Amino acid sequence: MRSMTKSLVTGGCGFIGSHIVDYLAKLGQEVVVVDNRSANNDRFYENDQVKYLNVDITDYSAMSAAMEGVDYVFHLAAESRLQPAIKNPIDAVTRNCVGTTVMLQAARNACVRRFVYSSTSSGYGNNPAPSVETQPDDCLNPYSASKVAAEKFCKMYTDLYGLDTVCLRYFNVFGERSPTRGQYAPVIGIFERQKEAGEPLTIVGDGSQKRDFVYVGDVARANYLASIMPLKGHNGEVFNVGSGKNYSIQEIADLISPEQKYLPKREGEMETTLANIDKIKSVIGWVPEVDVLEWIENDG
Repeated sequence: MRSMTKSLVTGGCGFIGSHIVDYLAKLGQEVVVVDNRSANNDRFYENDQVKYLNVDITDYSAMSAAMEGVDYVFHLAAESRLQPAIKNPIDAVTRNCVGTTVMLQAARNACVRRFVYSSTSSGYGNNPAPSVETQPDDCLNPYSASKVAAEKFCKMYTDLYGLDTVCLRYFNVFGERSPTRGQYAPVIGIFERQKEAGEPLTIVGDGSQKRDFVYVGDVARANYLASIMPLKGHNGEVFNVGSGKNYSIQEIADLISPEQKYLPKREGEMETTLANIDKIKSVIGWVPEVDVLEWIENDG
């Protein structure tokens, strides 16, 4: 009989996914990655201890085959950039809603132990900060609407079909391997690339907008704990994954480089993100460990 835990990670060649893959592999798990490498990433990351499948999450037969013997699913593959989703809502819905439903159905039929879905804090929209899981959804764009719709499918699969699911709403993830390509990459990655190239940092708006930055290594650990810890009756529900504090974009920029210039404000973006992380602390036992300002000063 197979004794090793087996996990499937979709989007496992990307920024966050590759950190989860490395974390699980280091624990001694057997890991299978599904990634069609369609994202506009700087590069795709691989771990030589892991099996990789270049298939699409909307392909049900391929996903069913990939699920064989899988205990835990970590679903990250998505249209994960806000502005491309605004330009092409149909593509965002296909990847984020249809793709997630295909994954859920394949996981259900494979009788996996738990399905961990990576979602987004942008589902809170203009709700007052701090964001708490009991707030109503306020989706300002096709990206957040499609990601939050997939949360509803996770909850429905738990309630209707008995598939154990959990949804993690990430705030602004930073750290090693962060994308740096294009104007819509995460802001710290862009700033680091601009500094290395000797260019001024491009600040959108006046820089006063505040973000809750959470370290990618902490996010990987949150995923692992969300897969194994008892959910105490919160199965199918949303949990915030953030630091519980926020900093202005101007504050981040000032730490990285004094050479700066300002760009026009963008539509469909929030002024403030800040996570209330009481729920994930009490239910799953996760707390963030790395502060963004310390990381920039020491490692960034």
